[in-house]
Amino acid sequence: MKYTLDPHMVRHLSLEDTVRNVAELGYDHIEMSPRPDFFSWWTRPKLYPERIQAFKKALKDHNVGLATIQPMYRWSSPYADEWDMAISNWKRAIELAVELECPMFVSEFGRGGSPNRSLNDNSGIHRPEVCEGQFFRAMDVLVPILEREGIKLSLEAHPEDWIEEIHPAVDIIKTINSPMVRASFIAPHTFFYGPDMRSNLLATAGLLEHVRLADTYDHNKSSQLRYIVNPPESKVRVHQHLDYGQGEIDWDLFFQTLAELKFDGVLSNCVFGWEDRAEDSARFMLSETKRYVEKYGVGK
Repeated sequence: MKYTLDPHMVRHLSLEDTVRNVAELGYDHIEMSPRPDFFSWWTRPKLYPERIQAFKKALKDHNVGLATIQPMYRWSSPYADEWDMAISNWKRAIELAVELECPMFVSEFGRGGSPNRSLNDNSGIHRPEVCEGQFFRAMDVLVPILEREGIKLSLEAHPEDWIEEIHPAVDIIKTINSPMVRASFIAPHTFFYGPDMRSNLLATAGLLEHVRLADTYDHNKSSQLRYIVNPPESKVRVHQHLDYGQGEIDWDLFFQTLAELKFDGVLSNCVFGWEDRAEDSARFMLSETKRYVEKYGVGK
């Protein structure tokens, strides 16, 4: 099992100090989500030889493994310029992952084009089937490279993406039909995936290698009034990344199902909601994760 921290809440630290902090908090692996001095959102990674070597040295000095990197590029965009840029950036990302000896990418299926273009675009090109087609075009280009380099890609359905539910996402992963393309289950997105958490977890059988851990409320409950946004007609939805026990996920059922799946991969703490107590949150999440893993024999 890889006990992993997404250090988003301490992203103000340098790369080297981030690695040190992850080790001091007790984690043996790090998950590198987007940040401006590493893999930045939508643009070319900001990495060069000196920064790469300093990061690798910090990993070695603090005995921290690089579990995953999360590139975020618009590979589902119907705009040709955005799609071309995404593929170019992905190719560079793969080169860097090889150099950093990172075994896995995690990423989202995507939300289509950039919001500042797509929100006012009435052409119809942002239909889910068009975005899916662009995504498969990207897979046709990138999967052979991933297979050649031996790097896995773990995909997550995400709220607001052209695909949000876990069952159709798994169907797409199976359709790609590559040992290098795997499935992520993001616990704080549980109530967007569909109504039956156990069924959704079991749908990933044989593919699940990456799990993100954080609690959340079930936004469907209480006549969809679990939380209220004003004015009432606002077209927004809320999801959280909270500590265990601050939401409504049944964590006993969650870890019991992971054990049934014989899961033994990346368990990533991705609490985002408590920057004012980031270290306390990280320690609590690690302690509780290990307790649940031991209680249900996950990975054994």
